[in-house]
Amino acid sequence: MTSTSSSPADVLDCWQHYGASSNGPRAVGRLYWDWYQRMGPGDELLGDLAGRTVAELGAGAGHQAAYVATELKAAHVIAIDSSAAQHSRSCGFYEAVPRLDFVHDDAAAHLQGHPSSLDVAYSVFGALDFSDPQALLPAAAVALRPGGTLVFSTLAHYRTGAPPETECRPADIPARMPDGSPGTMQRWVLESTVWTTLLDEHGFDLIDSDTVHDPGPDGGAPMAASVFRARRRSPHVL
Repeated sequence: MTSTSSSPADVLDCWQHYGASSNGPRAVGRLYWDWYQRMGPGDELLGDLAGRTVAELGAGAGHQAAYVATELKAAHVIAIDSSAAQHSRSCGFYEAVPRLDFVHDDAAAHLQGHPSSLDVAYSVFGALDFSDPQALLPAAAVALRPGGTLVFSTLAHYRTGAPPETECRPADIPARMPDGSPGTMQRWVLESTVWTTLLDEHGFDLIDSDTVHDPGPDGGAPMAASVFRARRRSPHVL
């Protein structure tokens, strides 16, 4: 396992407190793409990863990336996260996992700097929720080899139940600043047709999409997740 850090030091880390109470590595029995991590499609969306190079965009504490490396037998897994706190956490949890590298960087910047290096990229409420898709999607197209796969899940509506945006624009959502004070961060919660248009504009053909509805566990609000799987077009048809 190697660790790479290149994110600007002056960026406020809104993820510093998120997951801070986690006690260590978490066993993942399969991949889930839904909000509550309990239903819907699973590993099959990524396809056969044997011999493949895979990147998780917004890997957080690294639980899913470790699962992809160990259980799905990817040749190389790159777990990218812009949060210094999450990067440190994931390295501490999974530094011994073979074929797994953690990168502390903005996902779009890292992908742009590594053209044609990936076979598969995926995000589970990760960088595609919290980065401008008009920057991240073209960067993913650069990093994926022609025919490579992009799979991601994102909120189908706001956590409050408000409908998604009908244009590609973010909303300011509540966040906790590093000093503990309340603040905001940007999140892109977009209608599925907006995502489909963005994928097409930035070099992807949609393979399939789905919406996973969960009525919510006890005490949890009903949530719906949009799941997309797309293929990187060959350069001559971009």
